[in-house]
Amino acid sequence: MNFKLTKEEKSAIAALKRLEKKWPESLWLFATGNSINIMRYKENGERAVIDGYGGMDPDYVVDTVSILNDGGDW
Repeated sequence: MNFKLTKEEKSAIAALKRLEKKWPESLWLFATGNSINIMRYKENGERAVIDGYGGMDPDYVVDTVSILNDGGDW
């Protein structure tokens, strides 16, 4: 599907693509629907998730960004 994007939308997408190129390997993102959590990897290099639960470990949240999202798979 082709969308006619506004200048603001194109600018936001370009900013995310620039960020992708310089994103540190020590951080990852966890989407929760109402926000995106910026997470630090555990000391062993694995993602900080709660064993047996599959959800993120809130102790490893560095910050959050309030951008609506959906973390579900297609």
